[in-house]
Amino acid sequence: MIYRSKAPLRLGLAGGGTDVSPYADEYGGAILNATISLHAHASIEILDESGIILEAFDRNEKEHHTTINELPRNGCLDLLKGVYNRIKKDYDIPQTNFKLSTSVDVPAGSGLGTSSTLVVAIIGAFVEMLKLPLGDYDIAHYAYDIERNDLKLAGGRQDQYAATFGGFNFMEFYNNDKVIVNPLRIRQEYLHELENNLLLYYTSTSRESATIIKEQQKNVLEKNKNSIEAMHQLKEQSKMMKEALLKGRLNEIGEILDYGFQQKIKMAHNISNSLIENIYSTAKKAGAIGGKISGAGGGGFMVFYCPANTRHYVKNALHIFGGTFKNYQFTQHGLTTWTTK
Repeated sequence: MIYRSKAPLRLGLAGGGTDVSPYADEYGGAILNATISLHAHASIEILDESGIILEAFDRNEKEHHTTINELPRNGCLDLLKGVYNRIKKDYDIPQTNFKLSTSVDVPAGSGLGTSSTLVVAIIGAFVEMLKLPLGDYDIAHYAYDIERNDLKLAGGRQDQYAATFGGFNFMEFYNNDKVIVNPLRIRQEYLHELENNLLLYYTSTSRESATIIKEQQKNVLEKNKNSIEAMHQLKEQSKMMKEALLKGRLNEIGEILDYGFQQKIKMAHNISNSLIENIYSTAKKAGAIGGKISGAGGGGFMVFYCPANTRHYVKNALHIFGGTFKNYQFTQHGLTTWTTK
């Protein structure tokens, strides 16, 4: 038997960074995001041989473990090990002869929530195999707990919930790990136009988000007024984006994104750099009204809002930077699991 799962990656459209503690705990955060047709995949295949095989196809990493107890973390396949160790601790895993394999449709560190989405997908495969009674909120919080507390990885909370729930969501974050996911009912013609106008551009650089996020957390703890005020403004940006999408005021989207870009770079150093600034200014000169750095910043994907037919001019203008454009569609489905023979 093979137990499979897939979870969608997300575009953060507004409010990015306000889901990170301690800001979310002290002030409350708000984010608007949408899942897209790029996924993290996980499969658990029952084997005849004894032991556990872990393999990440996209990273060309593989390990074979004869022990069925806690798997040692060594910087290789740690996300897979972290989920296995936690599931092993909390639930009975009767199968000790299986292969857990994973892949992600985009590179790690690209700003689309890859790590958290992969953790959700791995949990999904175990939920399918063990028939665990976990709902969407349970799975999302479980993924967050494994990443932040078990694996000690710095980050926010939006990615786990986006990957689990899917679709367009306005998310609210409070202290004590309280999260409220508000699905948005956006008219289909608005989504088609938004999909047409939002260009997803990969800068061909990845980044380690933990350093940026830790500085952001430090700024909140040390009461850095400029950084905190920027986060307040980003939280307001998420409300502006929600209203514009629901009411179909798509002509405002680019300006809302541009406003968010100017605020986000105030949260911490290294969110932006000379390459990102050059790409951003070139895109705007070519016809984009605004855009954003996806994820924590520093590299990875960028998003640009290009009204009318300006997407073609923006594409041509950005070719000089050596990046690539990624096709996608918005998806309404979150974590999906199934079993096959």
